[in-house]
Amino acid sequence: MIYDCLIIGGGPAGLAVALNLARLLHTAAVFDSQVYRNDGAALIHNVLGFDHLDARAFRSKAKSDIAKYNTIDFKDVCITTARKLKSGLFEVKDDRGQVYTGRKLVLCIGVRDVMFDIPGFDECWAKGIYNCLFCHAFESRGAASVGVIAMGPCTDPAMALHVGRMALQFGKKLTLYTNGRDDIAQDILAHVASDKDIEVDLRQISQLRMTSADKSAVTVTFSDDTERTEGFFVSSNTVEINGCFVQQLGLELCPSGEIRTRPPLLETSVPGVFAAGDCATTLRAIPQAAAHGALVAVAIAHQLQAEKRARSNGEEI
Repeated sequence: MIYDCLIIGGGPAGLAVALNLARLLHTAAVFDSQVYRNDGAALIHNVLGFDHLDARAFRSKAKSDIAKYNTIDFKDVCITTARKLKSGLFEVKDDRGQVYTGRKLVLCIGVRDVMFDIPGFDECWAKGIYNCLFCHAFESRGAASVGVIAMGPCTDPAMALHVGRMALQFGKKLTLYTNGRDDIAQDILAHVASDKDIEVDLRQISQLRMTSADKSAVTVTFSDDTERTEGFFVSSNTVEINGCFVQQLGLELCPSGEIRTRPPLLETSVPGVFAAGDCATTLRAIPQAAAHGALVAVAIAHQLQAEKRARSNGEEI
């Protein structure tokens, strides 16, 4: 079978592509590795109709809605390779060796967060260390003090203060932790010296751990064995695009690391290949990903229908 579209990724972007294509009677296969960036988060927020609900319920409802259209196949497999054939079609292979062919290819492959090399950081991620304050911090409001890990993008004082001031919406005091970097501490101090609610701690962090299993508080242990507890931490991490598809397909990237697409309909540097969601933007959230997917579906439907008429009339595509 030749699908109209092959969709790699079963998150909100991929599901939105599938739903919109189904509405125009197009066929598609959605390949879902069942690994999601928000796996560590208990609930999702800022999604109309699904605020403060389990992410699995959101995906389940979306799949149930799409299944009613009968033109979309869901495959719970991991795609390992993708290529464009000389015919212009696309071919992908899953981790079981099964091959699938389609006229268009959409990458909704997401990104993975690169964790800092601090013992306990991974275990606290999404439980007491937040990446997005819109998504998580409301439930931890009213803390006596909150912390920002001034590493990665937050080594830039402007970024550290931007994140820190947002965090102060949910706590009475803020501490920016530079993890032993005196140079960063001095840069940040130059910007916050007059703010009585913000302080900078340059001590080396030796461990982070959840203070209790059912709350967001995180205890930080320093290299001198002293400890301090924050209501929660905020961390801006770098990310990496999932999979090897960028290299396999020869796609261009933006300087900031996401797959380069042409707005507004998000086709990549390779004709017929589209990218949507977290892998194609720095604005990473469920509503944006779903909106991306809808835009991609519009572009794909336009191309498919034009090509269909051309084939019907014996024209060269």
